[in-house]
Amino acid sequence: MSEETPGFEEEPEVPTGASADDAEPKAADSSKEGEAAPAGDAAADVALLAQLDQARTALNERTADLQRLQAEYQNYRRRVERDRIAVKEIAVASLLTELLPTLDDIGRAREHGELVGGFKSVAESLETAAAKMGLQQFGKEGEPFDPTIHEALMHSYAPDVTETTCVAILQPGYRIGERTIRPARVAVAEPQPGAAPAAKSESSEGDTPSDKDTDAPDKG
Repeated sequence: MSEETPGFEEEPEVPTGASADDAEPKAADSSKEGEAAPAGDAAADVALLAQLDQARTALNERTADLQRLQAEYQNYRRRVERDRIAVKEIAVASLLTELLPTLDDIGRAREHGELVGGFKSVAESLETAAAKMGLQQFGKEGEPFDPTIHEALMHSYAPDVTETTCVAILQPGYRIGERTIRPARVAVAEPQPGAAPAAKSESSEGDTPSDKDTDAPDKG
């Protein structure tokens, strides 16, 4: 048996061409790679956030454009609908205006009792068709004179009126909805000059207590 020399320990074998100093740089490199990895992830996150902000900005711009286009389209539809209704009303009013002389003849024939037989049936059918198209007749005796819907052809004074009044309808007026296509042609009467003050004075005289009324409380 061989004796071991005291005070000496066996050193680990080191591969040929390598030394202990070579292991330290490798450890340092691995630590540097670990520090560089988080820095690279942070830069990538910043880039992604920037792209996300750009996408959100673009989305908001496109949404605003879409809302503006939708509002413009709705306004366009409303304008087209208004124009369509206006054109229809003008066309109907033009047609019915041409029929007014015929309706006047029918009215005069009815007043004179000449609306009989087949002529009566045709006349009533024509009036019904005109009414379905929105034609309305207006103008009555005794109603106050309104220059926006009445046309005064005759003028007189009357003691029994307190304001300018339509006393005769010479030609009825016609309207479609709120549109007047012909005013009512009327004869009007105004209160007689001086009639209102006289009535007022009579009313004041009637309100004056008589001597008998004045003495009544004393008798009581």
